[in-house]
Amino acid sequence: MAETLITLKTRRSCRAYKPEHVEDEKLNAIIEAGTYAATGMGKQSPIILVVKDQKVRDKLAKINADVMGAEIDPFYGAPELLVVLANKEIPTYIYDGSLVMGNMMNAAADLGIASCWVHRAKEEFESEEGKAILKEYGVEGDYEGIGNLILGYAAEPADVAALRKADYVFKI
Repeated sequence: MAETLITLKTRRSCRAYKPEHVEDEKLNAIIEAGTYAATGMGKQSPIILVVKDQKVRDKLAKINADVMGAEIDPFYGAPELLVVLANKEIPTYIYDGSLVMGNMMNAAADLGIASCWVHRAKEEFESEEGKAILKEYGVEGDYEGIGNLILGYAAEPADVAALRKADYVFKI
């Protein structure tokens, strides 16, 4: 079976990370994979925030946890955070951003890096704090948060994929 199909079948979300950072070469490859995601009419509506500043990461984690009404680290201690946002002026922006997230998760798995899509990026960047972060870093435009992608080395082995449901596919 092609390596791509093996990666797609074995990638799992990770919620426990080692503290070691991902090497820049691997992180850059994951980000580049995101930039090659298909987008509606090739408009490339998404952007990727590479959050290296621990204070910004912690602020986003707090906003995210507040949305949940929980006092936890919604990023599970992962050492790397990428945030995908997309330009709401493009009709396909949600799909475009979702494909960027998928490309990066699969590229990470291929490189031996664990990942998890953490939701509530929309609410993070609708908040005044989130808008201020974008402004501070020069992000202009009408962007909506699509997802937070946490990355790192898994603290424990991934689970085996659940069996696929019997009525997943209908052939017409």
